[in-house]
Amino acid sequence: MHPIVPHLWFDHQAKEAIDLYCSLIPDSYVTHSITLHDTPSGNAELFSFVLAGQPFMAINAGPYFQFNPSISFFLNFDPSRDRQAQAHLEHTWAALSEGGKVLMPLGEYPFSKCYGWIQDRYGLSWQLILSNPEGDPRPFVVPCLLFTRDRFGKAETALQFYLSVFQQVRVGQLVHYSDMDTNSPFAHAIAYADFQINETWMAIMDGPGDHAFAFNEAISFVVTCDTQAEIDAYWQHLSAVPEAEQCGWCKDSFGISWQITPSILDSMMKEGSPEQIKRVTQAFLKMKKFDIAALQKAYSMPE
Repeated sequence: MHPIVPHLWFDHQAKEAIDLYCSLIPDSYVTHSITLHDTPSGNAELFSFVLAGQPFMAINAGPYFQFNPSISFFLNFDPSRDRQAQAHLEHTWAALSEGGKVLMPLGEYPFSKCYGWIQDRYGLSWQLILSNPEGDPRPFVVPCLLFTRDRFGKAETALQFYLSVFQQVRVGQLVHYSDMDTNSPFAHAIAYADFQINETWMAIMDGPGDHAFAFNEAISFVVTCDTQAEIDAYWQHLSAVPEAEQCGWCKDSFGISWQITPSILDSMMKEGSPEQIKRVTQAFLKMKKFDIAALQKAYSMPE
């Protein structure tokens, strides 16, 4: 199974942001970069990188989408794996805070001795937490979906939906607001849950309150497929907004954006000649759902 890959849309600051994240998070590095020419955004720079074992992608493609806290990334500082976990957490917090915005102050909370939620200078949101060393281990980086406004209370429905769509799945923690307070007005809304799909851990929460943000295309999730049948199946399950379908992108009924992408496209972009890359790019820019045969035809045309 291919991992689920978060994809970050930047105006023009992707390389600068990636360099910062790689400098702060251990075992992080850039794996590949490429410029796609003559896209609707002009020349778009595409980056592949890894943060603590979790693959990411990012693109510089203009000021069309803005990050917001509806999708954030947990950074799990685990004292059982790092004796200086809290010191490293505080150092990372200080670096991400520079030019950023504090959403929840760094401090002690009922669920952690040290936790804070920060929106960095690029708008990307991070939840830094000192993990319980006696709990089940989790990856250092875990994407988190926050259901707010008209989607508040739908996190558990979304969780069950994603478990039905993907093949390799399991649920980890599942805590409702009523589990913490029997008098909670939020009844069975999810305070926190995490789950694993295709070996990638993700978290999901219902966020009460009058939040001014909701899911958008600034952060999407790449699902890599080896066959056209896989692409067709994921597209059928995940695409619920026809007007959002373009270049392999689709949007589900909860507002989360996905990219259903053939694995062969990655090798084309890494190994192809400039002319091959140009032909493939122009081919997929015309597509909604990806067509592997059409991509192969474009790639294999004589120079």
